Amino acid sequence: MLLQTGTKTRGGAVVAGGTRTLLACVLGCLLTAGPALAPARAQETDPRSDMIVRSGLPVPRFVSLRSGEVNVRTGPGRSYPIEWVFVRPGMPVEITAEFDTWRRIRDVEGTQGWVHQSMLSGRRALVITGELRTIRERPSASAAAVAQAEPGVMGRLVSCKGPWCEVEIQGYHGWLERDDFWGIYPSEEVED
Repeated sequence: MLLQTGTKTRGGAVVAGGTRTLLACVLGCLLTAGPALAPARAQETDPRSDMIVRSGLPVPRFVSLRSGEVNVRTGPGRSYPIEWVFVRPGMPVEITAEFDTWRRIRDVEGTQGWVHQSMLSGRRALVITGELRTIRERPSASAAAVAQAEPGVMGRLVSCKGPWCEVEIQGYHGWLERDDFWGIYPSEEVED
């Protein structure tokens, strides 16, 4: 039987001149700044306007924690207070937004906050959800059992195509159905 470990702890401008001067200034500003303001207006109407993408990578996406102590802040910067401290290196998290070098993440329980990009790794991970899960020798429900994993146990996601995913959990290598864990999207494919 594989064991579960803890996840986190709580922890203005003045214009001189008449009306014509003011009108000319406003018109000039609008004509030169108009194209620059267009993306801002589009972003205001975008239902996902809080998802400011900076890395060029897709958002949302799954990654894992690089360190055994990751400060999760209320906003994107060191001046924001630390709300949580994640203490499980390799734990899968979902990036839900980006701002400069900061990433808003969500864990399996739905806890959200901001972390610096240096605390994250592109290595794919998983966490067992639901009930006791059986790791199989091959991608088949009738394949021999390799091990069993309790909810909360973490592992490495090796590859995933179709309903089965190749995993490595605490030294055991085998296959799980993609619905048995958190850390992958329903139709996402992963290659090692």
